Amino acid sequence: MPAYATLEELFARLSHIEQAQGMLHWDMATMMPSGGAASRARQLATLKAVHHQMLTDGKVKDLLDAATAEPLDDWQGANLREMRRDWLHAAAVPGELVEALSRACSASEMTWREARAAGDFAQVAPLLAEVLRLTREVAEIKSQALGVSPYDALLDQYEPGGSTAAIDAIFEDLGAFLPEFLGAVLARQPALPAGPAGPFPVERQKELGLRLMGRLGFEFEHGRLDISQHPFCGGTPDDVRITTRYDEADFMSSLMGVLHETGHALYERGLPVAWRHQPVGRARGMSLHESQSLLIEMQASRSRQFLAFAAPLMAEAFGRRSGGWEVETLYAINLHVKPDFIRVDADEVTYPAHVILRYRLERALIAGDLDVDGLPGAWNEGFRDLLGETPPDDRQGCLQDIHWYDGAFGYFPTYTLGAMTAAQLFDAAVKAVPDLQVAIAAGDFQPLLGWLRANVHGQASRLGTDELLIRATGRPLDAGVFKDHLRRRYLGEEAVV
Repeated sequence: MPAYATLEELFARLSHIEQAQGMLHWDMATMMPSGGAASRARQLATLKAVHHQMLTDGKVKDLLDAATAEPLDDWQGANLREMRRDWLHAAAVPGELVEALSRACSASEMTWREARAAGDFAQVAPLLAEVLRLTREVAEIKSQALGVSPYDALLDQYEPGGSTAAIDAIFEDLGAFLPEFLGAVLARQPALPAGPAGPFPVERQKELGLRLMGRLGFEFEHGRLDISQHPFCGGTPDDVRITTRYDEADFMSSLMGVLHETGHALYERGLPVAWRHQPVGRARGMSLHESQSLLIEMQASRSRQFLAFAAPLMAEAFGRRSGGWEVETLYAINLHVKPDFIRVDADEVTYPAHVILRYRLERALIAGDLDVDGLPGAWNEGFRDLLGETPPDDRQGCLQDIHWYDGAFGYFPTYTLGAMTAAQLFDAAVKAVPDLQVAIAAGDFQPLLGWLRANVHGQASRLGTDELLIRATGRPLDAGVFKDHLRRRYLGEEAVV
């Protein structure tokens, strides 16, 4: 059998293992009783070890080398490139280290759930320290194999080809813009209108979320909506699992969380079926994945056009109690800007500051310039410098996100890169598709989804992130598009040309 065909068979089996891990992680976050934590940690560690053994078998490198001499089409060539990238990441790290990190992450994550609820950082600190120790070891090993810094080696797991040099330049541009802009927005904040009065029963919130998911294009025969402590999208492209959390005093927060995760799900479902179990068939990095969720949530669903369609459905879902369901009222509520301690509750203007804080802290943690015991103080100081307030406790500070406790270092920058990418893609879609906003106002999302399928979803990992963005929008990532979007939405200014 040709080398490339042999590799396709191997990577299909690896994909099935990855998808089984994904479903076990979903169950752990939603359905699994706490007593199953130790057993689940062993299951996941074993699957990771098997996956690692298969990928790093001595024959794989020979097959990769041999396949380069075989005639391959464009998609196959890109698939071989992604196979080699996966192999490079895996071959650099000993199997026992992979298994040890998996066990440490599972233990840390489960304890984090209790520690966060109690606001007790000390409870999880030793487990986080072990995750960090092992992650630093992985980062150092991978940095040697990839020829990049330890942090960039971790970043590459989530953002292929990403670098701190590129992120620093983008964040410096955005960081210079945000303080003055935030001041101007806060100075012009109107009195918050009297929105709809709660309580908003959870069951009705769920029904509304399901209805809007369907209108956006979510296929319920290939997915479901559940509850978790931290909203996320998981599962597989053929069985997409999204979660949210509910607040009976604030239906909009949960709803926007549902729509955000639906954006992730639509990306997964739009990946090319022919390449479903190959590396080239995966989503192209987390900045693009975040762009798809934020495009649906921030660009489309918080617009006047979307609310023209959705406001009557919202009122109907909650029995049309009292006033506050007018489009302009709901739109004004979504324009409310106020620094918040919790990242997932932050508004569009202050959200980048949350990401920049985490980016700085995790770089310091990986470099050894900050240890776990110093994390709460460094977090509080950094938050005060960026947003002018100090979190009252660790639950609203360094305990709020699951990422580090689950070993996801290098992930956070992709959130703001994704927001910027979302603005640029939506701007291009509006210019490319006649009457796109009119269709959204009518509750028709197929024109938008069709453009995304052709320009983002259907491309999977065939192209690099930069090349995909240039082809779709005509330019590389440009902070100016995101800044223009913020000026229009929050200050009513025209774009700066």
